[in-house]
Amino acid sequence: MRVRNLGILAHVDAGKTTLTERVLFATGATYKRGEVHDGTTVTDFDPQERDRGITIFAAAVSCDWAGHRLNLIDTPGHVDFADEVERSLRVLDGAVVVFDGVAGVEPQTEAVWRVADRYKVPRIVFVNKLDRPGADLTLVVESIRTRLHVEPLVTQLPIGVEGALAGVVDLVGMRRLTWLDGILREEPAADADSRTARKALEEAVAERHGGALDELGRMSDATLRRALRDLTVSGEAVVVLCGSAYRQIGVEPLLDAVVDYLPAPAGNPGTHLAALVFKVHAARTGRLTYLRLYEGTLRKGDIVWDATGQRPERISRILRVQADRHTDIDQATAGDIVALAGVKASRPGATLCTREHPVLLEQPRTAEPLVSVAVEAHTPADGQRLGPALAALVDQDPSLSVRVDPETGQTLLAGLGELHLEVAVTKLRRDAGLAVTVGRPRVAHRETVVRGVTGFRYRHAKQDGGAGQFADIVLDVRPGEGFSSTVTGGRVPAEFVRAVEAGCREALAEGPLGGHPVVGVQVTLVDGGTHPKDSSELAFRTAGKLGLRQALASCEMVLLEPVADVTVTAPTETLGGVLGDLAARRGQITDTTAGTVTATVPLAALFGYTTRLRSQTHGRGTFTTRPAGYRPAA
Repeated sequence: MRVRNLGILAHVDAGKTTLTERVLFATGATYKRGEVHDGTTVTDFDPQERDRGITIFAAAVSCDWAGHRLNLIDTPGHVDFADEVERSLRVLDGAVVVFDGVAGVEPQTEAVWRVADRYKVPRIVFVNKLDRPGADLTLVVESIRTRLHVEPLVTQLPIGVEGALAGVVDLVGMRRLTWLDGILREEPAADADSRTARKALEEAVAERHGGALDELGRMSDATLRRALRDLTVSGEAVVVLCGSAYRQIGVEPLLDAVVDYLPAPAGNPGTHLAALVFKVHAARTGRLTYLRLYEGTLRKGDIVWDATGQRPERISRILRVQADRHTDIDQATAGDIVALAGVKASRPGATLCTREHPVLLEQPRTAEPLVSVAVEAHTPADGQRLGPALAALVDQDPSLSVRVDPETGQTLLAGLGELHLEVAVTKLRRDAGLAVTVGRPRVAHRETVVRGVTGFRYRHAKQDGGAGQFADIVLDVRPGEGFSSTVTGGRVPAEFVRAVEAGCREALAEGPLGGHPVVGVQVTLVDGGTHPKDSSELAFRTAGKLGLRQALASCEMVLLEPVADVTVTAPTETLGGVLGDLAARRGQITDTTAGTVTATVPLAALFGYTTRLRSQTHGRGTFTTRPAGYRPAA
């Protein structure tokens, strides 16, 4: 059977999970439509997802359509869980990006679009919720063109507007598709508006595709489909479809578009194994390891090699996944996305292969934690279980980290945001059964150089009876990035230069202002000297570490704090209070339009903002955030 591996991507509340539910229903994978508001969806199976009404964890499901097996991953839309999206996109061959028909391009949609650009994942667009008041396909298409810098090719038009939405016109097949009580009815589209729109689509495609240009004016449906597929796979344009997932409108033609336009996975099942782990989940039945096979075949009982962790792993079971339900299969081949039982230690980003033919696949990026909380157990018994429980959390989610504060001795759990940490702590309490106390959130600061130093000399000389240590280095430190050497004449051999660089990287882990990591610094080794007997890589590494620490202490440094781009939507009559509150939180207002305010705000000032905004707007205000880097702390 032919395969499509795709993700469903969107900003929170654009309708991803509802669309996934309708896809499962339309393909016969489920017999009943699940609803987010009822907590009955297949993919939002975790109790926290049902309690909160949002997708938190990427969930994999499979279904069949038109002779193809579709492996779908429903991804989170909230910014705090962007790392789940990153890891999913790394293993997918295509994606359906869902847009709210009223809101258009939203902050998290833009963020996941850029991640898909980085991994070169072909996409098609589904403009959802066109049955809502204020929905406008034309405005959404224009926002895609201007904000995402891609050419949208509109292949469908809505039949009816807002609450009167009844179906769509398929401009490729020239069909009027209408739904009544979820039942699809089809008839030819012969009206003048449809013919005009088809002509405009042909012209837009012909501008970008030579084969279509040759048939301009007499373009067949087959040629148009081939051209749309080519443009989708190359990323030169994006196909736009529309409808209302909640009312089942547009779902079946979207499935056709997935088969027609998104690529099939490449790979040879007969060659050596190459697979990438992208998710680990602690299920009730044990640890499940999700992976994508790129090459080769994996069989139950195989012993594979974790090339990242440098350890063997035995495959006890191979599972076809349907959210929280699993079906045993005997083998998986190139292109498959499956879960494994029996894998003990492989983490997300690990490459599984054969020991005789090792290979390392590109790992997905892992975002740096921005917020931390102190976690303490209530009882000594829980204290003994807290460490393993935290280690299990980090094992499943690489964007979490755990460390012990050297000054206070507190255990600090760090993540991407307040909600991210709330979910992690709830898992400690609910899944691990731990009674824990959580401190106030703290942000992760950084330090940087404002004014550097040149010609800073550091000499490391140590003599304690045996072989001594000697290293002489001269450093320039200034704002910038990276490490370089301008030493000539062999005054510092190349292996010692590399040792100095390693020592400098260690020194950047703790800055002079408060022990925070140092960023935005350029270090240049400009001179140095050696001893014929006492110089070594260890001596120069130590000199690099201690020398740069002293050099940074002589620089003019500044403390940086994380900031976020915030978009607030609220009733017009409450915007004055919203603006004043954002200013009080040290926010820099970047734009105000009817009912919307955008600002850049220190992340630390956003703790508790949800409650404050609800109070100011009588429960009618909402906001979204997106990480915006660091700026000097006030």
